[in-house]
Amino acid sequence: MVAATKTPVSLDDLKSGNIYAYELLFREYYKPLVVFALKYVKDLDTAREIVQEFFVRLYEKRGSLVIDTSLKSYLYRSVYNSCINHISYIEMRKRHLKNIASQSDHEYTDHQIAMIELHNRIHTCIEKMPDRCRRIFRMNRFEGLKNEQIAEKLKISKRTVETQISKALKILRTKLSDYFPVMIF
Repeated sequence: MVAATKTPVSLDDLKSGNIYAYELLFREYYKPLVVFALKYVKDLDTAREIVQEFFVRLYEKRGSLVIDTSLKSYLYRSVYNSCINHISYIEMRKRHLKNIASQSDHEYTDHQIAMIELHNRIHTCIEKMPDRCRRIFRMNRFEGLKNEQIAEKLKISKRTVETQISKALKILRTKLSDYFPVMIF
């Protein structure tokens, strides 16, 4: 009996939206990526959801895919980033709930509630950004890295970093326009 050989999926196949290539990729990597995600999020349903959402994003962003490593490395790194983002989101929600509980004898003002909602909305917007854009934005805004440091770390030009940060800010301004008539980031 001849063992089945895996047909390699190319970046061009993915960019062109080749459904067969996506199916092959999904069949080969879905279960291992779920097991990988499970190590971080400790919940099977959450791990499955993270991996499924990643594959949807991968297909939706197919035209703008930039993969500088092997496809396998890209898949695992992307799922890892999604897990870390999920964990950060959960921790942030826990902090908010703890704050609410600690102030249970004080009523939240409309302003405080609006700020919590805005914080959640900002986090959601960041999570929905393209992978590269989100990563660069987070490195700049949350890790405090300068554009030159990010460019050096990711081995990309400083101009690319600036463009991605501008793109992220534009996304935030657009998605959060209902919170502020004029937002300055």
